[in-house]
Amino acid sequence: MKLSIDHITDFTYDTEVTHSIQYLRLTPQSSAGQQILNWHLDAPGSVHRTLDTYGNILHVCTVDQPHQGITIRAQGTAEISEEDQPERENRIPPQVFLRTSPLTEPSEAIREFARGFRPAGERLHTDRHALIEMMAALLERIPYRSGMTHAHSSATDAFAQGFGVCQDHSHIFIACCRWLGIPARYVSGYVDAGDDQHIASHAWTEAWVDDAWCSFDVSNGLATASHHLKLAHGIDYLDASPVRGIRWGGGAENMHAYALVDQVDRRTAQSKMQRHEQQQAQQ
Repeated sequence: MKLSIDHITDFTYDTEVTHSIQYLRLTPQSSAGQQILNWHLDAPGSVHRTLDTYGNILHVCTVDQPHQGITIRAQGTAEISEEDQPERENRIPPQVFLRTSPLTEPSEAIREFARGFRPAGERLHTDRHALIEMMAALLERIPYRSGMTHAHSSATDAFAQGFGVCQDHSHIFIACCRWLGIPARYVSGYVDAGDDQHIASHAWTEAWVDDAWCSFDVSNGLATASHHLKLAHGIDYLDASPVRGIRWGGGAENMHAYALVDQVDRRTAQSKMQRHEQQQAQQ
């Protein structure tokens, strides 16, 4: 399956910004489950490419001229494997992803929820089927609902609220896995959402099971990345956020971001159908 991505992020400010720096994790890499066919990142100012601590492609965008807004655009196509392809790269020891963070610190309520998926005895359960069951139970316990949390909500906040979005689901699932002794990491990227194609970037989780990183998309109830294009991973949202930055001045900020995610074959078929309908109408 080929996915086409067009992701635009607009920042506007109430007053003039004298200097800004944006950290962009908007460039995916080829792996067992995805092959990047073409990709272009358009950002203002001076742009420096490097790799971050976790091996993600990181662009540092520096704008030294006064400005009251910037636009960042990432576009490209990728071939996504329709078969389950867990990642087996191990450049960083999986145990690094047992480390908790303020966004993934489990509350007693989260620990109690996760405890139901830990077997009797001392050996921790790393069976993938048990994690799929936990994923389904988590979505039932914390239904998807936007507007109830914000970008800085922690796993504890969202679990107590009783609702959340993909970022919250990922943080809670990570908190559960790590408490059970299973390395887990936060993943940012895109998902093919069918007809609902205008979305912001998506988030899901990878857990270290059977010596591989297996995907768990709680919000969509999927234990596979066959409809996903991965951008970056890290301990939590702050490590893998597609766009993060700092600025001097500007007052209040308004950010608008959307991503058009579409299957190339579906888009081609729709175009052919539209042309056929137009020809029929002209006859």
